[in-house]
Amino acid sequence: MSTDKISAADKCEASCSYNTTPSDTATIEGHYVAICYDKDGNVKWEDAIENLVTTVGKNATLNTILGNTAAGAVVMGLKGTGTALITDTQPSHSTWLEVGFANAPTYSGNRKTPTFSAAAFVSGTTCTKSTSAASSFSITSAGTVAGCFINIGGSATIDDTNGTLFSAGDFSSAKAVVSGDTIAVSYSCSLT
Repeated sequence: MSTDKISAADKCEASCSYNTTPSDTATIEGHYVAICYDKDGNVKWEDAIENLVTTVGKNATLNTILGNTAAGAVVMGLKGTGTALITDTQPSHSTWLEVGFANAPTYSGNRKTPTFSAAAFVSGTTCTKSTSAASSFSITSAGTVAGCFINIGGSATIDDTNGTLFSAGDFSSAKAVVSGDTIAVSYSCSLT
């Protein structure tokens, strides 16, 4: 009786080379619209501003979306004169001060909690999330307002330094307000 020994081998190789580098980019852009009304409801001024999104704001967005964590409450506040910088954080924004409590002008209540509509596709590769209604700041003393900011995960308490300074923006020029004025601020954020 004879025995045959058989060895089998299979080999498969494949390679694929693309002469491209992934080039997807993400851009976040915000836009504030603020309208100041006098005590009789007449429009005193209005301004629309583009804003920067801070490094910590971008990181918070990525960490929240990709890190599978909850960001926390979103609150909106008003800023005084001075330029917002991309390196600003909620505890450290040395070029400007928050207005509303320790810094004039003051307004009633806390930082405002905006309500947002669901994010929606706009065109091309752009999706936008916008406030469903403007947040109203009822001014209670005279002073100057120079812009707005969004804090995520902090407190609604004015001047509180907790949370992430997500965005901040400056009006085209600082605006004078007096007691009885109301500033209505809406916000939208786009991701491309």
